[in-house]
Amino acid sequence: MDPVRPPFRAPAPVHPSQCVRMPGCWPQAPRPLNLALGRAGPTGRGYVFGKPEVPTTQNQPAQRECIGLVSMFRGMGLEMVSPTPLKREVPSLGRGILGRGLSANMVHKDKEEPRPAFPDPLVLAAGNSKLAEATVGWNRILGRGSSDASSLPLGRTAGSIGRGVDKHLQTPGLTARDPQQLSPPKPLPRSSLNSPDHSSGPTVEHKEREHFVKQGSKGTPQSLGLNLIKIQCHNEAVYQYHVTFSPNIECKSMRFGMLKDHQAVTGNVTAFDGSILYLPIKLQQVLELKSQRKTDDAEISIKIQLTKILEPCSDLCIPFYNVVFRRVMKLLDMKPVGRNFYDPTSAMVLQQHRLQIWPGYAASIRRTDGGLFLLVDVSHKVIRNDSVLDFMHAMYQQSKENFQDECSKFLVGSIVITRYNNRTYRIDDVDWNKTPKDSFTMSDGKEITFLEYYRKNYGITVKEEDQPLLIHRPSERQNKHGTDLTQQINLSPKQHHKALECLIQKILKNETANNELMRWGLCLQKDIHKIEGRVLPMERINLRNTSFITSQELSFVKEVTRDPSILTIPMHFWALFYPKKAMDQARELVNMLEKIAGPIGMHMSPPAWVELKDDRIETYIRTIQSVLGVEGKIQVVVCIITGTRDDLYGAIKKLCCVQSPVPSQVINVRTIGQPARLRSVAQKILLQINCKLGGELWGVDIPLKQLMVIGMDVYHDPSRGMRSVVGFVASINLTLTKWYSRVVFQMPHQEIVDSLKLCLVSALKKFYEVNHCLPEKIVVYRDGVSDGQLKTVANYEIAQLQKCFESFENYQPKMVVFVVQKKISTNLYLAAPEHFMTPLPGTVVDHTVTSCDWVDFYLLAHHVRQGCGIPTHYICVFNTTNLSPDHMQRLTFKLCHLYWNWPGTIRVPAPCKYAHKLAFLSGQILHHEPAIQLCENLFFL
Repeated sequence: MDPVRPPFRAPAPVHPSQCVRMPGCWPQAPRPLNLALGRAGPTGRGYVFGKPEVPTTQNQPAQRECIGLVSMFRGMGLEMVSPTPLKREVPSLGRGILGRGLSANMVHKDKEEPRPAFPDPLVLAAGNSKLAEATVGWNRILGRGSSDASSLPLGRTAGSIGRGVDKHLQTPGLTARDPQQLSPPKPLPRSSLNSPDHSSGPTVEHKEREHFVKQGSKGTPQSLGLNLIKIQCHNEAVYQYHVTFSPNIECKSMRFGMLKDHQAVTGNVTAFDGSILYLPIKLQQVLELKSQRKTDDAEISIKIQLTKILEPCSDLCIPFYNVVFRRVMKLLDMKPVGRNFYDPTSAMVLQQHRLQIWPGYAASIRRTDGGLFLLVDVSHKVIRNDSVLDFMHAMYQQSKENFQDECSKFLVGSIVITRYNNRTYRIDDVDWNKTPKDSFTMSDGKEITFLEYYRKNYGITVKEEDQPLLIHRPSERQNKHGTDLTQQINLSPKQHHKALECLIQKILKNETANNELMRWGLCLQKDIHKIEGRVLPMERINLRNTSFITSQELSFVKEVTRDPSILTIPMHFWALFYPKKAMDQARELVNMLEKIAGPIGMHMSPPAWVELKDDRIETYIRTIQSVLGVEGKIQVVVCIITGTRDDLYGAIKKLCCVQSPVPSQVINVRTIGQPARLRSVAQKILLQINCKLGGELWGVDIPLKQLMVIGMDVYHDPSRGMRSVVGFVASINLTLTKWYSRVVFQMPHQEIVDSLKLCLVSALKKFYEVNHCLPEKIVVYRDGVSDGQLKTVANYEIAQLQKCFESFENYQPKMVVFVVQKKISTNLYLAAPEHFMTPLPGTVVDHTVTSCDWVDFYLLAHHVRQGCGIPTHYICVFNTTNLSPDHMQRLTFKLCHLYWNWPGTIRVPAPCKYAHKLAFLSGQILHHEPAIQLCENLFFL
């Protein structure tokens, strides 16, 4: 071996059958990047990666296929990309979507062809591999883009940064409900696509839409643009046929080939899965054709029978249209990576970072109240220019003694992208004991080396035969995000609109791509769609002695720090714990707190100073326990820590939230070490402490009387057997300024009836203690629900909430339930005279782009300082109140002002955000339910 090359040998046993070499992996953005930018993609548990895709039909991994409209097109260059593939009705079992209950996605595998026998751990070779970086928020796209949980892993396993495309296609059969309707939605009809009726003639799909009022009228009209492109359908219908072969042909590719031999009769065949065929033309009722099998010259009879005629704008056509559009993107020479398409030829190179940024798009077709639209979002993929093997050589030159340890430390958790199929994988380990010269067993029993496998299947010749293998195991992790790429990927509304215009022009100018759309009767509008929205009136903020109307920037930090809060709790007994080296910062902090306590109306006595000899976890915990044991009246524990210490932070929170319940505030010494920022930091700290003690900072006018507002969110704990943590926060006073919180831990498939009953009944009792009456109206905001789970919420969770009312005699309050969706890709632009701008806070859209099956609206509540306006989608799944669309929209906007960690508006109603913070703290840090003594305070801020 060349002496300058790293010795790729070490004992790390991995069975050869677990190994797959991955040449050509291109790294993406480096892991130390840190950016809180954009929005998340859909929540999910990540994609369980199978084996590498093989371009040949022999010895390739079998693909999973979904039962539904488009279980077809596998092996024919078409991929199923329907955001909501048609599913059969599945009863709600277990805990439903509050936990990890039964999924409605039913999948099956076709008969597998011979393929590599790879167990779950997937081992990749360093080869030409390149590192890829993970995501911003929950998403996997730098900039904006589609991010599907079945295509890219979550968190650190993702391939890029920024917002993602959520799935907005409504599941066919979901019935809309009138705001006054009490009954649950009708069951989903059984799809005939999976079991076509051959005994009867073709059926015509026609869906009568219910009419209900969903538009409001309050506010100032405002002209808006959206990242939606109108699609006109010119064809009369899409025709579904059932194809049978006699004698039967098992191989799908052979069936496809035989059918293509008769394209003079059927036209160009692209949408065929082996049994179901879709065509834009109508054939005879029953058509019989003859083909000859090439292997033995046997005559095969092909029977094509028309089974269904679909309306061109039917929900059943949406998944198929998405497949057609993916073909269009490929015809534009865009390269698929996951669910998105990118253009490597237009890459932006950042030489100083050794990075390149691929521009691209995330696009899907959806049906709304306004008809068919193409939803397009801009996406960016960040790629590193050097391979993993290049990195290993460089690392070896720097540290020969600890090369393998240092190399593994850097690579494990990173993302690589394989250029031969543009798929991303997270590195879980490096197998220094295996090389591409090792062999593994194919599913047909044949032994083959990695060298031969990649040469035969990908045409790749591996030159570095002694390189190690990279091990990939499916899992989900959280990731740190980049900050230095913001200027390249955070597009303004003008830039975003220009990118969409560019895509439209590419399609219209490409004759092949345009003809593919026209063949199915699809015609794109030449510009983005424009509608009229409304800007809701600004809200009045109430303090103890004053009130004011917010400005359009919706930031009132000056007002809440110079005038007394609604309710302040005196700090008579509090303890300050700090290491000896942070003594100066501790004294400066206390001096500043004393100065600013007066204006907000808060009395603060000097603390009990507790100096620590070191900053070890044991020192903090033992000292806090001893002080709490001696001083039983301690109101709040304030700890100053050095550096970012997740372990120390978690230990303090577990002690103060579970073992010895007391409000706690943990402060990083870096945040108080800058004199210029100390005053603003101290103001935020003091306001937080007041909240944790039970104080009330500010409020808004609530015209509805005897109202309770509830926020619910779920955190899934991957470290404890996939337990689900339900965060439940409810208002318990009439002004919505006092909150009651509970946390419920549940194991998979556990019933949630008792869990929800415990939370809601306890909250109703607290409401009665405070107000001496029960609420007449209850408004629930349920976060963390995708479109495919709306039916589960409507049929399952709401029924459990209603059961709680039986605990009180003759009590039947009116209730409305909203599903809150943040991870969407709909963008709003303010239509200015010359170009598009960011819309104003309070902008609401409740028509045209809304759902056909639900009462819903989009609300942009927060002030957008960078990028496009990303609204939040609110879907009313249950309503027995007399609240009009105006009432629901105004109430939601008001609640976005009440998150006391931010003196302004946020993207979601405050109870939703509180529930999220509570569930995250309990699931990520505490791994336990907080003590009941803290449930009436916002201790989790």
